[in-house]
Amino acid sequence: MDGGFGITPSGTSGEVDRAFRGAVDAFLEEALSEDLRAAGRATTGLKSSPEACAVWRDKLRARGWLAPSWPVEHGGAGWSTAQRLYFENASALRDAPLLQSSGIRTIGPLIIAEGTLEQKLRYLPAILSGRHEWCQGFSEPQAGSDLSAVSLRAEREGDDFILTGSKLWTSFAQYATHMFLLARCDPGSTGGDGLVFLLVEMNRPGIKVNPIRFIDGEYETNEVFFDRVRTPAADRIGEIGGGWKTAKRLMAIARSNNTTTGMLRRALRAAERGATGPGGAAPSLRARLGQLAMRIDMFEALEVHAGAGRISIDDAPATSVLKVMATELHQAITEAGIEAAPDTDFAQAKYFATRAATIYSGTSEVHRNIIARAIGCP
Repeated sequence: MDGGFGITPSGTSGEVDRAFRGAVDAFLEEALSEDLRAAGRATTGLKSSPEACAVWRDKLRARGWLAPSWPVEHGGAGWSTAQRLYFENASALRDAPLLQSSGIRTIGPLIIAEGTLEQKLRYLPAILSGRHEWCQGFSEPQAGSDLSAVSLRAEREGDDFILTGSKLWTSFAQYATHMFLLARCDPGSTGGDGLVFLLVEMNRPGIKVNPIRFIDGEYETNEVFFDRVRTPAADRIGEIGGGWKTAKRLMAIARSNNTTTGMLRRALRAAERGATGPGGAAPSLRARLGQLAMRIDMFEALEVHAGAGRISIDDAPATSVLKVMATELHQAITEAGIEAAPDTDFAQAKYFATRAATIYSGTSEVHRNIIARAIGCP
C-alpha cells in the first residue's frame, strides 16, 4: 500500500467544492515543514509533541482554521461536517501534527452553546490564542463509567466553592491552565442530583497533579488532588445542583469527536508504513489493511450522516454509536500495526496507547446499553 488510502483525501470530497479542496491542499503543502510532518509521523498517543503542536496551532489560527466547527462569529471556521472531514483527512495524508485540544473540541463548543456572555468573552479568545489549555475532570477512583458516582466535594462558602477530593485519568492535566469538572455540591445527594459543573483555574492553591505513567514510561493521564481549593461559584455552566444536565451535554460533544476519521486514517497510515518494511507484508496482512481502510470509509460516511442529522436516533445515542465504532476500529488498526512491525518501539507504543480507547468517555459496554435503549431493546 502507498499510504494514500486508495481514495482521495476524503471519501466526502464529492460534497466539498473544488475551491475549498484546492485551498486546503495548497495551505497544507505550504505550511507543513518536514519537521512538522516528522512530528506527526512520530505521534503515538492523542497529541503530538507540545513544541510541534504550538507551531501548528499558530499556523492554523493565523489561517482561521484552528476551530473548524465553531461558528465564524466566535472565531471559528464555520465548516460543515464534510469540510471538516476533508481537512482532517488531507492533514492525515500529509502527516500534520495531531492537535487534540479539549478547549477547541469540547469545552469551547459547550461554552458557545450554554455559557454566559461573560464566559464567552473571557474563555473563547483565550482558547483560540493558546493562552488557555483545558483538561477534563470527571473520572474519580470510584466514578469511571458510572460518572454519577462522583464525590469530589464542592462546599459553598460565600461566593466561592471549596473543592476537596480527587480526579483520576485526567488527560494532559500536566499542561492545562484550566479544568472543567463535575463536583457534588449537595452532600446528601446521590446519582445525578446535587452536582455542579465548574470551570477551575489549575494554578489555584491546593491543586496537585501526579502523573500516571504508561508501560513505556511516558504519560498522558494524571491524578489531580484538590485540598480545599477555593474557586468562584460564578465560574460554572448551568445551575448549582444541575451539573448532571450540563455534563451530559458535554459528554455528547466529547464522544462525537474524541476519535475522528482523521485520527483513524493516521493510525492506518502508520500501520501501512510498518507493512512496507524488509520483506514487505504477508498477503493476509495486506488484505486486512485493505479491509480496515474500507471500515474507515464506512465510519466516515456515518460521521457525515450523523452531522447532517440523518440518523434515526437522538443525538446522545448517535454519539455512542460513533464512539464505539471509532474506538474499536482504532484498536483493530493498531493491532494490525503491531503485527506488521512487532519489534518496533513505535508500533508497540501505538498499540499500548489505544488499549484504553474503549474505556475512556464511557466503556463500550455502557454505550451499547445506551444504544440498546434507544432502539427499543428490552
